[in-house]
Amino acid sequence: MGNNQHITPHPDGGWQVKGAGNTRATVRTNTQTEAIKIGRNIARNQGSELVIHRPNGQIRAKDSYGNDPFPPKG
Repeated sequence: MGNNQHITPHPDGGWQVKGAGNTRATVRTNTQTEAIKIGRNIARNQGSELVIHRPNGQIRAKDSYGNDPFPPKG
């Protein structure tokens, strides 16, 4: 399982795709939609989770592409 991919605002403007624990962005885009598309592909390839943040840093949504337990717990 790879690093979770986070879609966050880039400090210099635009949006970034950043792997969990990484200090540098994997990809920087102009729009959140572009970043989500790229991040989703990376998460699918790595079998990890995609975490989409709002401009204020709050988590907006999560998509899992890893080994989810079936049936889900809880």
